[in-house]
Amino acid sequence: MPKKVIQQTNPSGTRPQADERTRQMKLLLIDDEVGYVNVLSNRLKKRGIDVTKAFSGAEALQALRKQDFDVAVLDLKMEDMNGIEVLRIFKKMYPQMVVIMLTGHGSEEAAREGIKSGAYDYLTKPCEFETLFAKIQEAYLKRSRSP
Repeated sequence: MPKKVIQQTNPSGTRPQADERTRQMKLLLIDDEVGYVNVLSNRLKKRGIDVTKAFSGAEALQALRKQDFDVAVLDLKMEDMNGIEVLRIFKKMYPQMVVIMLTGHGSEEAAREGIKSGAYDYLTKPCEFETLFAKIQEAYLKRSRSP
């Protein structure tokens, strides 16, 4: 007799937005576009992710000194520091953190440099929220499997 599959739903009748492993994720979101960061942060928090916002490379480095993060989403171009520079510092401070680069400038060459410098992957802005969310989950699972 085949097993019956029961799909879990929350009280509103919709399926859960994130699994238990994702609910514990600590994400550092770095971009100098304040409005973008605030909207993205709110959407990720609704998915059960613990989000810390940084609006500059310097703020991101301060945040990383205070606590560890599983995943970082890092903009490539910011006013105070280049995203590649921030990535290299992150990898020296906390090599096991998985970093996803975002570029709104279509710079494929810079994105490839980010991969060479230790970024997990990159996405071009604007990107669909679901695409970014899926990439964050994938990065988190990769980090969870790393020693």
